[in-house]
Amino acid sequence: MALVCARLCMTVQIDIGDMAGGKRAGLDLEELLATRLLVQGNSGSGKSHLLRRLLEQSAQWVQQAIIDPEGDFVTLADKYGHVVVDAVGTEKDLKMIAGRVRQHRVSVVLNLEGLDADRQMKAAATFLDGLFDADRDLWYPMLVVVDEAQLFAPAAAGEVTEEARRRSLGAMTDLMCRGRKRGLAGIIATQRLAKLAKNVAAEASNFLMGRTFLDIDMARAADLLGMERRQAESFRNLDRGHFIALGPAVSRRPIPVKIGPVETAGRGGGPKLMPLPEQPKEEAKDLIFTRSPDEIPVRPRIAEPVASTDDVLNQLTSAGDAAEAHIPQADNLFEHGEREEKIDQIITEILDEDEAAFQPIASLYQDFQVRCRIAKLTGGTPDLQTFREKLSVARAGVEKGEVDDSAWQQAELIAAELPEDMRGVYLLLAKAALAKAPCPGNIEIATAYGTRSPGRARWLLSHMEERGFLVCATDLRGNRIVTLTDLGWRTEPGDEAAA
Repeated sequence: MALVCARLCMTVQIDIGDMAGGKRAGLDLEELLATRLLVQGNSGSGKSHLLRRLLEQSAQWVQQAIIDPEGDFVTLADKYGHVVVDAVGTEKDLKMIAGRVRQHRVSVVLNLEGLDADRQMKAAATFLDGLFDADRDLWYPMLVVVDEAQLFAPAAAGEVTEEARRRSLGAMTDLMCRGRKRGLAGIIATQRLAKLAKNVAAEASNFLMGRTFLDIDMARAADLLGMERRQAESFRNLDRGHFIALGPAVSRRPIPVKIGPVETAGRGGGPKLMPLPEQPKEEAKDLIFTRSPDEIPVRPRIAEPVASTDDVLNQLTSAGDAAEAHIPQADNLFEHGEREEKIDQIITEILDEDEAAFQPIASLYQDFQVRCRIAKLTGGTPDLQTFREKLSVARAGVEKGEVDDSAWQQAELIAAELPEDMRGVYLLLAKAALAKAPCPGNIEIATAYGTRSPGRARWLLSHMEERGFLVCATDLRGNRIVTLTDLGWRTEPGDEAAA
């Protein structure tokens, strides 16, 4: 537990471990808030263990926010009450959450696990900007811990986009350079000092340097600690969990520190050796080459027989004979309702055939006319314009019975303002939004429009957005969210590349 000095001087000493001679290594929390901390060490040196020890010992004294790229610190939530903020939703949502974090003084872990490097940088920058932009009345003390800081403040451009690098580096610079006046105390940890932006590292006044092997990193560590270059070799010999500490919050001269135990554990942990399962060679082959019962077998696609020219001509002849017969007219509203149901049934049967969704409208309408004559549809065959409208909705797979009728009528009224071939796409999005379902992917949207082109689907959304029917946004995981402006409905995030 934290060692608390005399309350009259209002100093809180955090116990981080042991020094030489069995003395306890303390860290002045209030001095840390004013002077910031840099932790450096190669993978496996104990950086995460050090950060966890520091967070656990100070949890009762100061609000904390952890930028966690690997989801390693989410386990603090169970014991110390941290709220885990998963990077979902839009950047606007994340910035508003950061503002509430400062307002209500809640300790949080921003979990960036599962995002690629570009989106991790944007999410971290958005969250840090939200903390930084809080009103002056909310500038309470807060420890802001950034693990793997070289990812968010790189010394050089990498494979990420320039926009993401610029935003993330700017947010990290603000945290370390200007955060103190806003109550934000940056604690950054990195594997490689050489990969961390110098203007970010230079703002720290406290240092804990762990095991390092590369000459360039050892030289920078020695410079930061005020050690001679020949003493830099000592960083190679440090054991796991051992660090050299220096700074006004720790010691005025470099001292070795062994980090103490922690009460929680990360989800990853270190690799543990375990024996391989014992099994004969032949059984091992069966496990690899034999399909298990729960696997879905891949069956070869059997081509369906293609109708011959004689079959098509016979079908057209039969259709012509049926057309000459007397076509009954609807006598009442009930018969009219049956007619509409029959039309919908015929269109559904047409679209159930392979490749029907991608055939030209003229071919589909010809098939529709034939089927209507064969069925002796009451009131005759609908014209091409009516067929196009009904086909557009049917292609989208929209069934009105699955949604609220009054709400759906509003969607149909707005969709009527679009060209008939786009109405089905709008209703497809409306159905997803009303059902709180993920936004349909480009393939599904393209199929509803009658094409295989994902690019055409993107063009459709852009066209509707330009006309004010909807607004497209991307959440922090790269998933698309569509808001229907006139209705105020919004889909859940969905992968635009989903099949």
